[in-house]
Amino acid sequence: MKAGLGVSTRGLVHIYRAEGHDVAALSGVDLVVDPGEVVGLLGPSGAGKSTLLTLFGGLMRPSAGRVRVGEHELSTMTEPELDRFRAADVGIILQGAVRNLLPYLTARQNVEFAQRSAVRAGRGVPAAGEVLELVGLGHAATAPLDSLPPGQLQLAALAVSLASRPGLLLGDEPTSQLHHTSRDVVLDALHRVNEEWGTTIVVVTHDPDVAARLPRTVTIRDGRVGSEGRAGEEYAVVSADGSLPLPAAAVDAFPPGALVRVHHVDGVWTLIPQVGGSSDD
Repeated sequence: MKAGLGVSTRGLVHIYRAEGHDVAALSGVDLVVDPGEVVGLLGPSGAGKSTLLTLFGGLMRPSAGRVRVGEHELSTMTEPELDRFRAADVGIILQGAVRNLLPYLTARQNVEFAQRSAVRAGRGVPAAGEVLELVGLGHAATAPLDSLPPGQLQLAALAVSLASRPGLLLGDEPTSQLHHTSRDVVLDALHRVNEEWGTTIVVVTHDPDVAARLPRTVTIRDGRVGSEGRAGEEYAVVSADGSLPLPAAAVDAFPPGALVRVHHVDGVWTLIPQVGGSSDD
């Protein structure tokens, strides 16, 4: 049976054209997600979170740098190879449950429809009922979709993304349109998928309550990894060029252009702002 797939990027850059100008959505992202991890991507709108998720799924090619998922080097794969990768190894939950579902089919039929290409290719897939039970929707497998409340529709969308039992599950704000009770049910389902199948899960979220339930968070700022959160602690992340993005709470103490003395004693590095000093003096 499949296990979770690791993800890694090196010097990842993505540039797109907007109103006649080049815009850097990602500006050199170095990131490693271990097989079986659950990771949340945080950051302000426009920071590059959804772009990064799209590149993980092989839906776009980076402008520069490398993206690796499991044994697949996505940046060098052909389109047919990427098609096979997306069909077999990655599941994607688009923002808004209905975008993931065919409204005239039941939840079970939606999962079975999503499995058709895998079945035709001779790949083994779990029974649709097994997938629905895993996400907590077994009792509503044959109910019309228009009879399901929003939380259960999101569970149906989750089940569809898991139809081929992918090693990597990507979710673009999968709880953003839910009230807190339904949100928590969907989060429980995601954790259950991770625990029982070992699936690697990466989700984009703006919700601090969602982030608090994830074992690891990565904050994207200005197209780069700005910080990480693990077990409730926030860590700055050194970039490949040696720069150190400061946590948002520290920016007031170290404004742009501030002079900072770097002090090293007994293995401890301390940053000391110089009062009244700036690089322009």
